[in-house]
Amino acid sequence: MESAVLSIAQYPWNWSAWAALGDCLSDGDELSSILPLLPLPSNHPLVMMFQVKTLNSLNSPSDNELGLCDRLLSDEYFPRSMWIMALRGNVLYYLHDFTSAEAQFRKILAIDSCRVEDIDILSNILYVSENSNALSKLAHDYLAIDKDRPEICCIIGNYYSLRAEHDKAVKYFRRATQLDRTYLAAWTLMGHEYVEMKNSHAAIEAYRKAVDVNRKDYRAWYGLAQAYELLGMHQYALYYYQHATALRPYDVRIWQAQGMCYEEMGRLREAAECLRRALIGADPQETTIHLKLAKLHYDLDEYSEAAAYHRRIVEVCRSAQKPIQEWSKSAVYVARYHILHGGGDLALARQYLEWVAVSNAEEVTQANELLRRHLPVAAMRQQQQQQSAASAQGRAASEGPSAA
Repeated sequence: MESAVLSIAQYPWNWSAWAALGDCLSDGDELSSILPLLPLPSNHPLVMMFQVKTLNSLNSPSDNELGLCDRLLSDEYFPRSMWIMALRGNVLYYLHDFTSAEAQFRKILAIDSCRVEDIDILSNILYVSENSNALSKLAHDYLAIDKDRPEICCIIGNYYSLRAEHDKAVKYFRRATQLDRTYLAAWTLMGHEYVEMKNSHAAIEAYRKAVDVNRKDYRAWYGLAQAYELLGMHQYALYYYQHATALRPYDVRIWQAQGMCYEEMGRLREAAECLRRALIGADPQETTIHLKLAKLHYDLDEYSEAAAYHRRIVEVCRSAQKPIQEWSKSAVYVARYHILHGGGDLALARQYLEWVAVSNAEEVTQANELLRRHLPVAAMRQQQQQQSAASAQGRAASEGPSAA
């Protein structure tokens, strides 16, 4: 790193020195620590390009990098640079804004319809979007340009994968690795295909090749974890999930998968902790993770925590005006907790039960039974406890002066 910085100081426009420096960085924190040491101001175009390129390689760009790309593409710098346009497309892809990413790559193709660099990213976007017609056309057009480029082999592999022809997809991904042994995407995608084919051992081998190429790519670690889970080797899977979450600390999907792995191992406390970490990066209107957390706490006999997550589900669903069938079970659980398990908020329990009782949800019978049989008994018991407490306080107050 020191040698790369000295080289940049001697001749800033040698991009290979910037690339070598980026290869030395393992996460965004290291990048943040190296930026002040660079011999150029932070608004220099090379520094901005270095920052975007490095975070793209780490699969962790943010809206800040999107802003840097927009600035680099302004009239002040390089408004027609297709390389920077491709950087911007990659940022949008890693931010999961697939519609905008596709539009960005379409803009590049409008300028140069034969540009091969990064075209495999567009094929990934079309694959995720399940746009089979556009992916078919892309594969056909580029196959006519050059069938011996690894990026084009990946396009064809994605096309066959979307058609569920996994054997043919593997053939083209393997062809891509034969053309370029360091082509990370092909190794990772080949591993995905083997997972679809339930060939865990071949998938593990492909993912290990991907890790050898780039240990900073979370997708290979995540793939290894999934492959070992298919084999029922949860301890191994957990090791690789932890590598993936270290590289992507706010990735909801990986934390959920790690939580499920802990649950399979019977380690419910750790599973709940993973799902709580998943909530940090999740959509505020998300309810699936809350439902899983409620179940875990119920299995741990932590009824209060379970009721809190079920109540959150009811609040989110009602605010989003979702049908009562989606949250009636949670409403009944919260009511049952307050009536039968010491929660004590009978007014809330009554409100939830009345909502369910007048609906067409499956829990109508349970709600009516709780309203007619258990709620009056709980209310009477609560009233007696309050009266006993009041009597005890009155007796203590009257005896106080004489005792003194």
